[in-house]
Amino acid sequence: MTARPQFYRFHQGAEVLPFAASEYEARLAGLRLIMAQQGIEAAVFTSMHNIAYYSGFLYCAFGRPYGLVVTQADCVTISAGIDAAQPWRRCYGDNITYTDWERDNFWRAIVSVTGQGRHVGYEGDHLTMLQHEKLKAFMAPTAMTDIAPAAMLQRMHKSQAELDLIRAGAAVADVGGFAIRDAIKPGTREIDVAMAGRDAMELEIAKRFPDAEYRDTWVWFQSGINTDGAHNPVTSRVLEQGDILSLNTFPMISGYYTALERTLFVGEVDDASLAIWEANVAAHEYGMSLLVPGAKCSEVTAKINAFFEERDLLQYRTFGYGHSFGVLSHYYGREAGLELREDIDTVLEPGMVISMEPMLTIAEGHPGAGGYREHDILFITDTGNEDVTSYPYGPKYNMIG
Repeated sequence: MTARPQFYRFHQGAEVLPFAASEYEARLAGLRLIMAQQGIEAAVFTSMHNIAYYSGFLYCAFGRPYGLVVTQADCVTISAGIDAAQPWRRCYGDNITYTDWERDNFWRAIVSVTGQGRHVGYEGDHLTMLQHEKLKAFMAPTAMTDIAPAAMLQRMHKSQAELDLIRAGAAVADVGGFAIRDAIKPGTREIDVAMAGRDAMELEIAKRFPDAEYRDTWVWFQSGINTDGAHNPVTSRVLEQGDILSLNTFPMISGYYTALERTLFVGEVDDASLAIWEANVAAHEYGMSLLVPGAKCSEVTAKINAFFEERDLLQYRTFGYGHSFGVLSHYYGREAGLELREDIDTVLEPGMVISMEPMLTIAEGHPGAGGYREHDILFITDTGNEDVTSYPYGPKYNMIG
């Protein structure tokens, strides 16, 4: 029988990356400094967000493991044979393809880069117990260090290239928002409105980024009772006169997620709903004014809490008031150290990107029932912030029909 390799290199076609090579070199230089400070000789990343951040490659797992190995000399993505040369074309650095003729060739490919007996960095918030044991068995590390917290801290501070991409993403989200607004009318299904927004965004991304891969852009468009949760999926519910609506557009560009979220009403709004909507808009504006250099996440949260408490609305809040943006999606990535919550004491610094997104949910059967949410993306600057979201918020623009 012909011998089949455990892994090999399959490189064909030209590399096409979301950013210039210099951007990845700068990120890797920052990572290698972290590794040197912590005594890590080889970092093994397994998450979609860190592999994409340091190499540009965004994998599609389908149950298979993927990795990125970084040493002081090497940067190598490890990908499955089913993807052929696509990972090579979409990553910075080297790429090794592992085969599935033999179990655990993924780890054999990693060891071909690192050798055994090294101080290994790993992602404690991502590596499963199963793969953790395999890492130890195949790599025989002399020590292991969780590098995820330091990598997350690095990702919090955006480069100019990242800011430019996030700004473009916010503009694409606005395009989707306006397309959704145009599609809203009584008798239309949520799914039909959502598709209008998604199609508009995908076309806009293709226009702005002709060399990108197009994947994962989506819309959550919710109406009536379906607005009660921020992440409720789209349904075929038919819009009715007087419905509360929640518009949520999410363009994905090379692993970078941006968002636009707005409250709307179909045709008319009752007095109770209007009062809650206006209070949430006021909290949104107040919250954006607090996002300045030197502000602490927990203190910003406390101030908005007090704002709602004064209006007897705090009990209707369901989650934090905002979070970081960058390499992020609804199924990977989270810079959990930069969220507007009571238990996060991170201090805002220029170069960070964060949302302001207060939400109030009133239960069915009560005046003003529904979920109210506004969402803008803000860049923290030397002197304050820059709001890169343009779609208008509030009753003046978002009473439709």
